[in-house]
Amino acid sequence: MTLPTRIIASLWRFILAGFSIAGTLEFWWMHNTTKLVYFTFQTNLLLAFVMIWAGCATLLDGIQPPAWLKGLVTLNIIITGLVAWLVLPPTDPNTAVLLFGMMTATMVHVISPIMATVDFILFDEHRRFPWHYALSWLIYFPVYLIFVLVRAHIAPHSGPGNGGNPYPYGFIDLQALGWTQLGINIVVYLAIFALLAGLLVGIDHILPQATPLTATARLGKLNKRTSSKNR
Repeated sequence: MTLPTRIIASLWRFILAGFSIAGTLEFWWMHNTTKLVYFTFQTNLLLAFVMIWAGCATLLDGIQPPAWLKGLVTLNIIITGLVAWLVLPPTDPNTAVLLFGMMTATMVHVISPIMATVDFILFDEHRRFPWHYALSWLIYFPVYLIFVLVRAHIAPHSGPGNGGNPYPYGFIDLQALGWTQLGINIVVYLAIFALLAGLLVGIDHILPQATPLTATARLGKLNKRTSSKNR
């Protein structure tokens, strides 16, 4: 990328990381460690890490995060936004945590997923996700479920749910659902996640390899190689 383009892309990524970090302040600032049980908090903190890495690499023309990691983070933050929109109840403004007049739930459930999707479309080079990535990305959700279930078994009254309920979401609440319904829910969600993962890889294959913003980077590298050969 040219310097102005790199500045725009890196600034976008730093702002995105800022929203993800700000939206999870209950964990790192208010020291509410039970918040880390939420899928939302985990994916936003991972997104912040990857976006700071990508932003620095973009600004300094360095090594970007691996395609597998960038795709994993993009997929799971999109899932975070969709689950919040379609499954979870709306955040109660009376109990919501506000930062600069904005609910932190809006930052992690709406702004971060949208900005990450835009980042993937505009700032990433495409046609770099092989199809098997769609399957390997699915490992995160089962690992997350094992973490939640084991933690709930060891500390059944540890929260973060109301009354000390250790299950962060109703659709994985083993106490309320039982093993049969929980198993059905897991299969359904894994099928949906697999569909979304395949869709993300498909979109990556359809989009031009170099977007208007990344094309200048490829041209710049080609010019550098040409200049080196001529010397």
